Amino acid sequence: MPKLSLTLQNVSDQTNLPTPAQFRKWAKATLRVDTEVTIRLVDEIEGRALNKMYRGKDYATNVLTFPLTEEPHLMGDIIICAPVVAAEALAQNKSLGAHYAHLTVHGVLHLHGYDHEIEAQAELMEGLETAIVCKLGYADPYLIA
Repeated sequence: MPKLSLTLQNVSDQTNLPTPAQFRKWAKATLRVDTEVTIRLVDEIEGRALNKMYRGKDYATNVLTFPLTEEPHLMGDIIICAPVVAAEALAQNKSLGAHYAHLTVHGVLHLHGYDHEIEAQAELMEGLETAIVCKLGYADPYLIA
């Protein structure tokens, strides 16, 4: 079983956030190799600034992943924009916990090198996300009710 070193930073004003134990469970379910990750929960101002700076997109997105190194183990940062996640969960009729679980899995898969820019890669990544999220007890994250 791969080892996880997880740091959780919460600088968001949002309430009803998952617990550190939940983030740990979701990340561990996704690991393929030993991983050191910081998950930072942010509000829209920081989320928008990071998305603009690193992706050239002037809006807050739900999750950003910053892989730092692959040796001797994976290291990286995952930024989750709490108000965007809350709005998406409501709009998609999903529980907040299910959406956070999905985005945590999504971010950790990005650390592992998975991507969704090309259709074949997206299908592979979405298949892995669905399998992991369903194994965690949630519904298929790509089925919007």
